[in-house]
Amino acid sequence: MAVFACSLGGGLAPVRRAFVFAICLLAIVPFLGPGPARGQPAGGQPAGAEPGVRVPGFWDPRRRPEKPDLSRISVIRFLTEVDYPPFNYAGQDGNPQGFNIDLARLLCEELKLPCTIQMRRFETLIPALNANQGDAAIASIAATPDLRAKVDFTDSYYRTPARFVAKRDSPIQDPLPERLEGKKVAVVAGTAHEAYLKALFTEVEVRPYPNADASRAALRRGEVDLLFGDAISLAFWLNGTDSENCCAFRGGPYTDNRYFGEGIGIAVRKGNEVIRLALNWALFRVWEQGRFTDLWLRYFPISPF
Repeated sequence: MAVFACSLGGGLAPVRRAFVFAICLLAIVPFLGPGPARGQPAGGQPAGAEPGVRVPGFWDPRRRPEKPDLSRISVIRFLTEVDYPPFNYAGQDGNPQGFNIDLARLLCEELKLPCTIQMRRFETLIPALNANQGDAAIASIAATPDLRAKVDFTDSYYRTPARFVAKRDSPIQDPLPERLEGKKVAVVAGTAHEAYLKALFTEVEVRPYPNADASRAALRRGEVDLLFGDAISLAFWLNGTDSENCCAFRGGPYTDNRYFGEGIGIAVRKGNEVIRLALNWALFRVWEQGRFTDLWLRYFPISPF
C-alpha cells in the first residue's frame, strides 16, 4: 500500500470499462462558459484555463457547498485500479500515479487530511469498498444505475463525451445533423456511438468498423468523411504519434446521458455521507481555485471537451 500525507502547500502536480467506452436529450449538469450547441455542454473556464481550451466544469458557483464537519475523519483510505493509464497505474517505483491519483492528493490537501491509496484490480474495488477495506474508490468509475444500487457517488468530476474527428483539411467545421446529409461517418460497431448516430444523425451514411484502430485508419485513408467516437481515447490518439497529426476534433462534445452515461464520480459506501460530502466540498474547492483546470490541462493538452 502506498501512503501519502497531504500538506497545506500547493501540491499539484491520464473511463472506465463502465465508462465502457460509451456508456432525448437531457437535462445536463451545470456547465459554465459560452452557450453550447444542440446536445452539447460547454466546458467551464475557471482560473487557469487557456483561452479557447474547454475544461469540464460540473460545479455551479451559485450553489456553493458548505464545508462539512470533518472532526470524525482522521484519514481517507482511497482505493484505485492497478493498470488503467493514464488515469491509474503503478509508476516505476511501484507507487500509484495518474490523473485520479493526483486528484485524490489535491482533495486530501484541501481537506487537510492524511490519505492512503491502495491499488487493486478494478473488479475488486466495489466489493473491497463495501467490506470496509477503503473509504472511497477513485478509478474512473462511471455512475451507472447498477452501481448506484451498490454504492453512493460524489458529484461527477468528468464525463466521457463523444465527438467527431475530421482530417485537418476537411471543409466540415460544424457537423450538425442537417449539414451532414450523405457524409460517410466511421464508428466502432455495436457501441453507443453507433446507436447515437443512427438515432440523431439519420441523414449520414454510418460506416461501422470492428474496432477503434480500424475506424481511425479509415479516416486517415480518406474512406470516410468523419469519425465519431469516445472523445477521451480520441484526445490521446490525436495528441500521439499514431495519428500522424492527420486530424482534429470537429464540433461537440456530445454528452447525452441515455447514450454516454451520467459521468465519472468517486464511489463511497452506501450511506457514508460524511466522506461523500467532504469529497464533494473538496472537489468544488479545487475546481473553484483553478487547480482542477491545471491538472486537466496537464493530462489533456488536447481537451476531449
